[in-house]
Amino acid sequence: MTDSVALEDEFLPYITPIFDRKPKSVSALHVSELTSYADMVVIVEAGSKRQTTSLAEHLLKTLRNNKIKPLGFEGVKEGEWALLDFGHLIIHVFESGAKEFYDLEGLWSDAIKVDLSGFRIDADAGDDEDEDYDDF
Repeated sequence: MTDSVALEDEFLPYITPIFDRKPKSVSALHVSELTSYADMVVIVEAGSKRQTTSLAEHLLKTLRNNKIKPLGFEGVKEGEWALLDFGHLIIHVFESGAKEFYDLEGLWSDAIKVDLSGFRIDADAGDDEDEDYDDF
C-alpha cells in the first residue's frame, strides 16, 4: 500500500481555504476503497471552540462564494465538532480535545493519506472574523 497519494485538483477548492484560518493540524484520507459514501475525509484540528466555528464558517462561506454548497452541515455553532458534507468529500473540524477523543485517524487507519505537504499553516492568518452561515 502506498504511504500517500497526491491531492487531486478537484479537491483544491475545498482544501485551500482551510489554511486561511491557521488550523493546528490538517490531514486528508482517501477512503473511496473503504466506503461508498465519500472519496475523501479531511480532518482539521482547531485550537479552541471559537476557532472551530470560525474555520467551519469560513469554509462554508468561501465555498458558497465559489458556487459549492454542502449537502449538509452540523455542529458549526457549537464549536466542538463541525461536520461539512459535500458528498464526495467530508470535512471534520474538531476542537483539539474532541479530535483526540474521536480519533478519526485511528478509525480510518487503513486509508491512504493524501499528501498535503504543498500547504503550510500560516501563523499570520487571522481567525477573528465572525461570519454568518445562515444563508447556506
